[in-house]
Amino acid sequence: MRLQDLIDQRLGGLQRQLLQDSAGLKTDLIERFEAQRQATGESLAGARLAQQREAADLREALEAALNRHREVAERHQREALAGQQEALTGGMAAMASQVSEAFRTASDELGKRVEGLTRTTDTRLQEISGQVERRLAEGFEKTTETFARVLEHLSRIDEAQKRITELSSNVVSLQEVLTDKRSRGAFGEVQLAGLVRNLLPEDSYAFQHTLSNGTRVDCLLSLPEPTGRVPIDAKFPLERFQAMMDVDLPETERARAARQFRQDIRRHIRDIADKYLVPGETADGAVMFLPAEAVFAEIHAHFPDLVEEAQRARVWLVSPTTLMAVLTTARAVLKDEATRRQVHIIQDHLRKLADDFGRFRQRMDRLAVHIRQAHDDVEQVNTSAQKISARFVDIDLVELPPEEEAEAAVAMPRD
Repeated sequence: MRLQDLIDQRLGGLQRQLLQDSAGLKTDLIERFEAQRQATGESLAGARLAQQREAADLREALEAALNRHREVAERHQREALAGQQEALTGGMAAMASQVSEAFRTASDELGKRVEGLTRTTDTRLQEISGQVERRLAEGFEKTTETFARVLEHLSRIDEAQKRITELSSNVVSLQEVLTDKRSRGAFGEVQLAGLVRNLLPEDSYAFQHTLSNGTRVDCLLSLPEPTGRVPIDAKFPLERFQAMMDVDLPETERARAARQFRQDIRRHIRDIADKYLVPGETADGAVMFLPAEAVFAEIHAHFPDLVEEAQRARVWLVSPTTLMAVLTTARAVLKDEATRRQVHIIQDHLRKLADDFGRFRQRMDRLAVHIRQAHDDVEQVNTSAQKISARFVDIDLVELPPEEEAEAAVAMPRD
């Protein structure tokens, strides 16, 4: 029992000792943990301060590096901008010089071409003007001469008519003067020749012309196409007309003479149409010259069937008065033809001048296109230069935020 008590006492002492040691160890551990906690807090505060100082140093270093890089970038940018501006200025100066040289060359070439064309045009105009003036002068001279001759011949005709009037009292009758057919034919031919020579130029008629069929026509007028060559016959039968108009003859004789006169006129119309109307050589109509106004008036007044038959046969009846009107018309046609030939010459020169001016206009248009294209190119180059300069100005005005500046500084290599 005593051993058990001793053991219990010992165990109780040990237990008390263990409890005391455990309490002291707990206290010691608490004190050490508190000290360690305080030491750790102080260490963490120091580390935080150190980190803050390091962050401040790093920020200062970053700002310094960013400033250095910014200065370097600005310097490089200014140098690049200066180089580009210098190159652009040189290029624009060279281009302006080229454009100016091209304009000067084009202007010189245009001036030379215009001067040459002006000289050519002046020369052509002077030639045409000289030709026109010369032709007009010749035409006026010929017209004046023709009018002078016409007036002279008219005065002669007036004098002849006066003389005929004065001598009419001494003329017994037409039959006494013209005793046979040859004399009557010669009288008609002389009267016809006088009228034709007085009113037409020499190269527009021919007397006693032989046609291709062997017949000889009293007069052949040469008129411009489509009229062509017009034959005129002056051999008119007057025997029946004189008998028909003789008041001393009985009425039956005069009636028979009228019928024979109609037959003679009809036969003469057919002879003229058959002999003188040659296709391809003469006109499609001929002229039968009646040397007396009385015969012409009698036929139209009392023989209208003969007039219609003559028109169908394309044989035109004329008296001295109507023949004069026909010849005057023919003279106007000849004059118009001569004028038209001169107009053709003038039109030919004007057509050539128009062709030259058309070529000049085409060359002028091509030159204007080149000048307009050069002007457009200069404007486009100027616009591009303005855009490039504006972009450089925009680059100078750009400001980066602090975060972007820090990132740009970190991304940029150090010099």
